[in-house]
Amino acid sequence: MTWTEPLATGAVSVDAAPEVVFDVVSDPVAMVAFAEELRRVRWLRGATGPAVGAWFAGSNRNGWRRWVTHAQVTDLEPGRRFAYRVRTPFLVPISRWEYEVTPEGSGCRVSVRNWLRVPRWFVPMAIAITGEPDRAGTNAANIATTLRRLKAHLEHRPGSA
Repeated sequence: MTWTEPLATGAVSVDAAPEVVFDVVSDPVAMVAFAEELRRVRWLRGATGPAVGAWFAGSNRNGWRRWVTHAQVTDLEPGRRFAYRVRTPFLVPISRWEYEVTPEGSGCRVSVRNWLRVPRWFVPMAIAITGEPDRAGTNAANIATTLRRLKAHLEHRPGSA
């Protein structure tokens, strides 16, 4: 089942060069430092970094609940757009994530969109696995947290308070 409207979105302006910002948002291993549920990422099937077709596994956590997802990079436009589709290890598609970086003033704007791809029959299992009955609200809050942390990291100036 394909749901056409994004489930959750977010955006933030960052006072950093678009290329620098893109290098971070297009690296799931680096994004672990800013994410709320994502705890660890490792590249799969010989991949060593972001490239269209590359696979990675994400270890996730919400309280005492733990789960693993597998994702495949679907779009990589250097400096501009990075996207991947996510599935469970047992092949159920669950979501699509997309990061877009656009120049803005002396920095850039980072936009994040997340689409739900979970088959309706899988929703009760997803709730049991993740502990989240409101995935839209949770993802919106998590996107906001991730973007706030990303902005703070990228705008950090040594010696500033």
